[in-house]
Amino acid sequence: MFVNIRPATLDDVSAILAIEGAAPTAAHWTREQYVALIEFGVVLVAEREAGVTGFICVREVAGEWEIENIVVPESVRRHGIGQAMLRVLLRKMQDAGGSAVWLEVRESNLAARRFYEKNGFRECGRRAQYYQQPTEDALLYQLQLSSSK
Repeated sequence: MFVNIRPATLDDVSAILAIEGAAPTAAHWTREQYVALIEFGVVLVAEREAGVTGFICVREVAGEWEIENIVVPESVRRHGIGQAMLRVLLRKMQDAGGSAVWLEVRESNLAARRFYEKNGFRECGRRAQYYQQPTEDALLYQLQLSSSK
């Protein structure tokens, strides 16, 4: 299955909101927050013939990156879409001279935790009661990037 990974545009915000809204474990943000991320951060979308079928959002501060949200609809999970987005994103971060990637994940989100661990992320901390509805701890993960420069 061919998946094109590309930078998001403002025209993608409605599709991003629809995908995110259908994913109970995703971070839920406003249209304005996604617009700001597209304008000032990095947002990649996965696109197939049917349109946008996943997205990943990150912010960069002083050479370190934080994955803010990665969502693939339940109906197309385990088809390599998340893997493709993460691979393109990590290459982009390395090319920019990034040193590390961070993220938080719900402790109960075992599928996401396995996905990140499979991709070299290591658990490095915990934020008590970080998530709401339901209240739950966040596990912190980090991936050290090797320098490509």
